[in-house]
Amino acid sequence: MIKAFVDIEKLFQDIGLRLESDIHIFLIGGAVLLHQGLKPATKDIDAIVDGKRDFDALELCLRRMKFRAVITPLEYGRMDLSQIFVRDDFRIDLFDRTVCRGFALSESMKKRSNEVISLDKIKVSVCSNEDIFVFKTLTEREGDLDDCIALAQGGLDWDAVLAEIKGQIGVKRRPVWITWIGERLDLLVERGLNIPMMPEIDRLRKDFFDDFEQRHKSAG
Repeated sequence: MIKAFVDIEKLFQDIGLRLESDIHIFLIGGAVLLHQGLKPATKDIDAIVDGKRDFDALELCLRRMKFRAVITPLEYGRMDLSQIFVRDDFRIDLFDRTVCRGFALSESMKKRSNEVISLDKIKVSVCSNEDIFVFKTLTEREGDLDDCIALAQGGLDWDAVLAEIKGQIGVKRRPVWITWIGERLDLLVERGLNIPMMPEIDRLRKDFFDDFEQRHKSAG
């Protein structure tokens, strides 16, 4: 477990000294909550890079630093996890541009992110709480529900959350995502969380199922 964000900063500074080319990393999981004081510790660092060039450069560097690649756990089945790298207490869940079956690092997510490390060879940005909330509604990890509650209690721009969900569904033409997101949000509502955008989520779900039923009838 990682209990202080300064340890993550030191790791990326160390990586920056060993990189052969410039890269930009975006953090989108528990590491960001640790940075904001919303979580006492995190067992992994969810990191996204924006393309194969950055991914290959970081992978080569991590291997040279004695990180080892491990098999993806079953609970990550819905996630487009490119690789997991582990060394001592550090575990990096590395994504190449997309997470959760196509959910992408969008331009709006980049704009909302905040740069926390800037060195000669490496830049590290933390994604916004809104985007982390969206990301965690697409996973199947039980602890992510607790993180969603912590994020919401800290205050979220629900309009931004909804806009990102709609944007991801539209750009990738993956309307089925709304059913996964809706299921997770239902669980959060059952836990007592007030989610102002639920009426719109319900409408989007209804539209998906209505369209699915209509296409099924047409095909029959």
